[in-house]
Amino acid sequence: MSELVTGDAVVLGLRPARLPSRALAAAIDLAVVFCVFMLVSVMVAIASVTLDEAAVAAITVALFLLVLIGGPIAVETLSHGRSLGKLACGLRVVRDDGGPIRFRHALVRGAMGAVEILMTFGVVASIASLVSVRGRRLGDVFAGTLVIRERVAAKRSVAVPPPPPWLVGRFSQLDLSAVPDELWLAIRQYLTRMHQLDPGVGGSIAGRLADELVTRTGIAPPQGVPAAAFLAAVVHERQARDARRVFAGARNASSAPPAPTVFPGSAGFAAPAGPVADGSGAAGGTRPGHGPGPEGAGASSAGFAPPG
Repeated sequence: MSELVTGDAVVLGLRPARLPSRALAAAIDLAVVFCVFMLVSVMVAIASVTLDEAAVAAITVALFLLVLIGGPIAVETLSHGRSLGKLACGLRVVRDDGGPIRFRHALVRGAMGAVEILMTFGVVASIASLVSVRGRRLGDVFAGTLVIRERVAAKRSVAVPPPPPWLVGRFSQLDLSAVPDELWLAIRQYLTRMHQLDPGVGGSIAGRLADELVTRTGIAPPQGVPAAAFLAAVVHERQARDARRVFAGARNASSAPPAPTVFPGSAGFAAPAGPVADGSGAAGGTRPGHGPGPEGAGASSAGFAPPG
C-alpha cells in the first residue's frame, strides 16, 4: 500500500519540518541544555573542590553524558517528541507511521545527535537534512522518525463524499476488523481527491483499493457497483459504526436516558440527500437518475459521483 500513500499521508496530513525551523528549534534546545550544563558544572565544581583531578574528570564526563545527551533523550521521551525548542517552533518528532515516539526512538536520535550535532557543530545534520526529501537527519533515519510541523496554515477540510443512497446500509454486516489503518487512510485520500485525478489513473487506483478491501473483508461488492462507490459505502459504514460507538459510550458514562438509534449517515456526518436505505438496499423512494440499484451508480448522488 505504500505506493498509494503520499508523503504527507505518512504523517497523517502534516508537513515535514525543513532545515530552517529545525535549526532554530535545535539552537533553542542547545542553548537551554548548555545553560543547565554550566549551572550544574559550577555547582558540582564547588562541591568537589577537595577531590583529585581524576575524580573531577570522571564527574565532568558523567555530567556531559547525563545533561547534554541524557537530558534531550529524557525530554523527548516524556513529552512525546516536543522539546522546548520544538514547542516554540511548532514542531514535533513522530514515528514514520505518524505515531508518538518512545524511549528507543529518542535514544537513537540522542546518540546520533551527539555525533552529527555536538561533535560536528551541526554540519552533518544540516547536510543530511538538506539531502533528505523529508528533511530528516541521520538520527531520524536510524530511529525511524520524522520531525513534522504541528502549526500549519488552516485549510478547508475536504470531507469524504457520501455514497449513493441505495448503497447506504448495504454493508452493515461487513466485518471490518481486519482492515488496517493504512488502507483506510489510502481509501480516504483517494475519495477526497478522486475528481482531481486522471480518470484512467483514478479508476486503476480505485480498483486496486477495492480489491484489497475485498481481500481483507471477504465480501465482494454487488454486481455493477463502481469501485469508487463501493469504497465510499464501506467508509461511510465505518464512520457510522464509530459514531454509534462514541455516542453509546457517552450515554453509558453519563447514565442519561437512551438516545434515539443512530443510523448510518447521521451522528455528525453529512446525511446523503434522497432516500435512505433500510439496510437491505431498499429505499422508500427514488428520484430521477437515482435508482435503487447499480443502474443509478453512474449518476451524481448526495454529492458523490464516481470519476469517469
